Amino acid sequence: MKEGRLKGRVALVTGSARGIGKAVVLKMIEEGASVIATDILDRELSQAVAEFESAGGDVLGHAADVSKAEEVSRLVDRAAKRFGAIDILVNNAGIVRPASLEAVSEEDWEKVFSVNVKGAFYCARAIAPFMKEKRYGKIVNLGSRASLGKLDRTAYSASKAGLLGMTRTWALELAPFNITVNYVGPGPIETELFSKANPAESKQTKAIIEGIPLRRMGKPEEVAHLVSFLSSDEASFITGQSIFICGGLTVGLAHF
Repeated sequence: MKEGRLKGRVALVTGSARGIGKAVVLKMIEEGASVIATDILDRELSQAVAEFESAGGDVLGHAADVSKAEEVSRLVDRAAKRFGAIDILVNNAGIVRPASLEAVSEEDWEKVFSVNVKGAFYCARAIAPFMKEKRYGKIVNLGSRASLGKLDRTAYSASKAGLLGMTRTWALELAPFNITVNYVGPGPIETELFSKANPAESKQTKAIIEGIPLRRMGKPEEVAHLVSFLSSDEASFITGQSIFICGGLTVGLAHF
């Protein structure tokens, strides 16, 4: 096992087949953690796990839909049998269904909340007993800058604001057990999904970058550095906090 500030720890990272989740797993491997990597994308997860193992990681891959409580239970049971305990939970799995207020369908609303809110809830509920027994744990919820408001994101922004509320509540409830809970809200990040919807040379992408005070997109690895820090003992006195990693977008006047 590699040396690092997460040496000896076991982390479960949801939505880890690509983008930010994949970067988080690679960073945790670098820092010495064993990782349970899960995603609903079975084929892409298998490819990612092969990459994680090539990087020297002790990784268990397990495809699961976190919006289904029974699948989360099977995931956590398998992880516990393999590693004995789970020290870190990174709730990264999420979906977005862009639509304005009057265009949001009930189906999209339910789907976004089932993954972004219920999924995080199911995972935290299943893992909390292990953390409480050990009197140690780190939970990092991946939210979004959109929780502060974003055009055409009625369902998504509401779900991420809900996740922020749960973060603060869990931080209070779990503090007596030495479990910290924090919220990371990325702004525009260069992921496969973002690039597919926003081609590099498009007017929309250029407008987004112009609205970011640092005048560039963020990288998944930059989010992973923050998540790794909050998952470590170096952040042991930080809980119930929301940290936005967005190039200054939260203090600007942009509406992208």
